[in-house]
Parts: sequence; structure tokens; C-alpha cells
Amino acid sequence: MRMIIFGPQGSGKGTIASRLGAKLGGIPHVSTGDMLRDEVKRGTEIGKNAAPIMNQGGLVPDSVVNKLLEDRLAKDDAKNGFILDGYPRNITQAHELETKYKIDAAVLLDVPVWLLLSRLTNRRVCRKCGEVYNLVNLRPKVEGVCDKDGGEVYQRDDDKEEAIKERFALYEKVTMPLIEYYRKKGILKQVTCDKLETTPDQNVAAMLSVLGVEG
Repeated sequence: MRMIIFGPQGSGKGTIASRLGAKLGGIPHVSTGDMLRDEVKRGTEIGKNAAPIMNQGGLVPDSVVNKLLEDRLAKDDAKNGFILDGYPRNITQAHELETKYKIDAAVLLDVPVWLLLSRLTNRRVCRKCGEVYNLVNLRPKVEGVCDKDGGEVYQRDDDKEEAIKERFALYEKVTMPLIEYYRKKGILKQVTCDKLETTPDQNVAAMLSVLGVEG
């Protein structure tokens, strides 16, 4: 299966997609945001140019993201499918994607604004492996320490209030049209996540249900 998972920042795309892949035959979760953050961490030329844009909640130019994604999807583990997280973010990127791949499903995570704000301000990420936590309902076993590799669990700059406001504004302006775009294509699915206490595994189960896949 080749699918997209999208929704506003804080909707849980990464957390759900990382769990969903194992339920769909082991297809990879491919996050353009994670790839860009890796470029920043490694101090590459792409990373140096992208860092100030990302820290302000902006979008890295399409040409840069398209090339990173093309290289990632050319790897062997993506031959039988993938779950895209954070791409496409606009209609231009959607068209670019369709020149190379037939997309089977686009799943929208519908989350109310109050819940998004709670998730973003409470989200923490492992600095080493990128594992995502939440101080409300998905805390690490030891405060500030990743369960998987012992790395530092921290708050990203783009999860702070000023950047969050900028990212919401960008989502409304640029990404929202994708909902209608994929609805017209007949591949849009929707999962409503409107309870703070709902666990990632429960959201994965809801995702599998709308995809018509047994868990």
C-alpha cells in the first residue's frame, strides 16, 4: 500500500504512522520532517539552509523536499509501499508525487484545535532516535530519557508557541486544499481524534478500520 497520512501539526501523524507500518506488512513510515531534521543534525548544506526556516515554523522549498523524498523512496524497503508523513503539504507537491507513484489512500486526521495545542505544547522528542512522547498520555518511563535508546527527550523549537501559531496559519492556507483534492479523487479517508485520553494504538485501530484492513 502507498498511502499518505495528513492533518494539522500535532494531530499525531508521526506517532500513528510509525505504528501503522508494522500492521501493513512492514512498509516504512517516511517523514520528510524527520529527514530534514536529520540534515540539520548532521550539519549538511541542506540542513544549514533549512534550520532557520523550520525553527520559525516555515516550509522548506519544494525542490529540496522533493529530492530528499525521491532518494528515500528509491530504497529497497519502500518498493512494496510506504506511509508518507508530512508530504505532500501542498497541491504542487501532490502533483509531483503522482508523476512517480499511484497513491492508494490519503487519510486525514481530524483533531480539534484545543487538542492540537495540548499535544504540541506537551510533545517531547528523543534527540537521538526521534521517538515521540507526550507529557499527557505517552510519557517516557524515566523523565527526560528515551525508553528506546536512553537519548535526551526534549521540546523542539517548532513546538513552542510562536512557531505553532505560524504553522497553523500555513496549514490553513496551503495544506487544507489537499482535503478537497483527495476527496475528488475518491481516496480520502477520515479518522476523528477528539479525545485527549485516546491512545496511539486506539487511533491506529481506527485507521485500519477506515482502510478496510484487519488489525
